[in-house]
Amino acid sequence: MSDVTDVGKLTAWERWELAEFDGPTRKPAAAKPAPPPAPEPTVPMPTAAEVERIYQQAQDDGFQTGYREGQAKARDEAARLERAAAKLDEAMAALESGVADELLRLALELARQVVCREISARPETLLDVVREALGQLPHQHASIYLNPDDASLVRSYLGDQLSHAGHRILEDAKLARGDCALEAGGSHLDASVATRWRRVLISLGIDDAWTPPPA
Repeated sequence: MSDVTDVGKLTAWERWELAEFDGPTRKPAAAKPAPPPAPEPTVPMPTAAEVERIYQQAQDDGFQTGYREGQAKARDEAARLERAAAKLDEAMAALESGVADELLRLALELARQVVCREISARPETLLDVVREALGQLPHQHASIYLNPDDASLVRSYLGDQLSHAGHRILEDAKLARGDCALEAGGSHLDASVATRWRRVLISLGIDDAWTPPPA
């Protein structure tokens, strides 16, 4: 058998394969050039009028924002001042009330001292109290109760007059100087210092009990 292959005896597939294998080398197709990059879009520059409009708009927006913030701060400040004013009014009212109460207390204390000094320095003022009390019990024989010291005083000034009218002067050690109590026909009349004091203050719209100042 001959070593040379008989080309004429090859099949069609074998001939194609051989031709592909033995045929001339094909040059690769040339690569297509890359398309040029797309041009970047051109940004138009704003005109002077547009710049002025943008600037004015920014100013207006800033003004409106600042105005709203200023209004909010003003409202907060006004509310704070209003609260402070209300507290100040309350404090002033409390202070005025406290001062008024303190002045009234001092005035009453001073009046107590004046009354006590008047009774001590001028015990004869009790004579007017006795006369006034008897005037509320007309045409009745009264028993007049007084502190022992006051009883001696009244006897020395009004003893004869009172006895002639049928009144009696009685001593009661439980009564303080300046006190006076009367009984007549089943009626009792309290003319003590405490009662007279409270009657005067009630006429002034003040309700205060008599408390003698310390000696």
